[in-house]
Amino acid sequence: MPRRGRAAEPAVAGLLFLLLLVGTACGSRLPESDFENRPDRTSGRTPARATADPIRVGIVTSATSPVGGDAFTGPRDGAKAYFDALNARGGLEGRRVEVRTCDDGGSGVGNNECVHRLIDEDEVVALVATTALDYAGASRVSHARVPDIGGQPIGAAYDTYPHLYGIYGSLAPRDGKPGWDGELYGGTEIYRYFKEKQGARTAAVVSYNQSASAAYARLVTRGLKAEGYRVVTEQVDFALPNFRAAAADLKERGADLVFDAIDTYGNARLCEAMDDVGAKVLAKVTNVQNWTSTVREDYRKAPRCRNTLWATGASRNYQDTHGKDTAHEAVREFRDGTEALKTRSQWQVEGWAAAMWFTDAARSCLKRGVTRACVDRYLATGKPYTAKGLLLPVRFARLPEPPRTRRTCLSVARWEDARGWVSQGDMDRQCYDVPQLSYKP
Repeated sequence: MPRRGRAAEPAVAGLLFLLLLVGTACGSRLPESDFENRPDRTSGRTPARATADPIRVGIVTSATSPVGGDAFTGPRDGAKAYFDALNARGGLEGRRVEVRTCDDGGSGVGNNECVHRLIDEDEVVALVATTALDYAGASRVSHARVPDIGGQPIGAAYDTYPHLYGIYGSLAPRDGKPGWDGELYGGTEIYRYFKEKQGARTAAVVSYNQSASAAYARLVTRGLKAEGYRVVTEQVDFALPNFRAAAADLKERGADLVFDAIDTYGNARLCEAMDDVGAKVLAKVTNVQNWTSTVREDYRKAPRCRNTLWATGASRNYQDTHGKDTAHEAVREFRDGTEALKTRSQWQVEGWAAAMWFTDAARSCLKRGVTRACVDRYLATGKPYTAKGLLLPVRFARLPEPPRTRRTCLSVARWEDARGWVSQGDMDRQCYDVPQLSYKP
C-alpha cells in the first residue's frame, strides 16, 4: 500500500525553470550519530548550551537577486513572523529565539559567505526556511551537521545531502548525489486533478525559445501526455515574445488548460493577450510561488484571465480560516502573526511552518540542551510532520530505488476577485495514485 505523499515535485520543477533561466549552476554520506556533547567541528565550541541564553537560528534568503528584489522573501518573512509571535509569548520556556538573517544576493559566492557567517561566526543551531537561488553552500551545511529545516527546494540540494530537510520532504538516498543516480522524480497529480475534477482534455504549454524554459515545458508536456491529454505547445521568442499569436493559437486549438514555463512578467502579458483575443479556458495554472495576495495588481490588465488563475501546492490555503479544527486554527494564527505584512502569500505560510518545525524540534531538546545534533535527531526520525495541519505530511526516507508510483495529495485554490484565493476541496483527501516520472535537476 503506497504511503500518502504530497504535491511537491511539480512546484519544485516550476522553480527549477526560474533557477536555470538566470544561468545558475545547481560527498559521501555522514553517519547519523549522536554528537550532542561534542564540540562543533567548524568552531570548536558547542552552540546553544542549555542556559538562559537565546537560541540562535539563521535564515538565508536571496532577498536581492537577478530575478527581482522580493521574489524569494516570502519564506523568510513567514518564519520571522512566527519567531516574533513565539518570543512575544515568552519564547521557549523563557528562552528567546534570536534570528540572524543573511542575503546571499542570489549568487553562489554570496551563499557560501552567508553559510560561513551563520554557521562559523554566529554559531546558529539551525538554518530555517532557506530560500536560495544558488545553494552553493549546501555541502558545507551538511558537513557541519547543521540541520537546515523547511527550506525551499529551488535546486536539488534537499534531495542530495543529509541534514537538509526541505519543506516538501524527500525519499531520495541523500548520499551526496542528487536523487537516484542524478535523477529526481515527480508525479502527475496536478494533471490528474484537472482531468478528473474539471473535465479538462486539452492543455497548452507555453515556453520561451530558451533551453531551460523549453526543457521544463517538455517535462510538463510529458506529464500531461502520461495522463492522456492532447497537448498544444506554444513557444515564444525570449527577447521579443509575441504572446498575442500564442494566445490566438491556443484559442483556435481549444485548450482547456494553460501551463507555462515562463516568468511572472511573461505570465501577466500572456494573460493580457488571452483577454485581448478572447481565449477562454477552464484554468490558467500556476504554482505555489505565485499564490499571493497581489494577483489583482499583477494581472490588473487581464481581468478575465485573472479570474481563471488556479494554484496548486502542498500547504493549506492562507485564506482557510473558517473551519473549527486544528488546521484552520493554525491558519488563523498565521494570519494574526503576519498582520503587519503588506501582502500575504503561500510561501509565507511555508516559512511560518518551517519555523514551527524548528520550534517543535528545539522544544524536544530543552531538557538535554538545544544543540545541532539534538535538533537533527528530531528531524531524522522519519515521522511525518504537518505543522498543525498547515502542511501535507512531510516525510523523509532514504529509499534505495525511486518509487514507480506514489499516492500524492495536493492543495488547490482558485482566484476570484470578490473572494481572493478560494480552496477547491480538502487537501488531506484530494489524493491520487500517480506515476513518478524522472527528470534531471
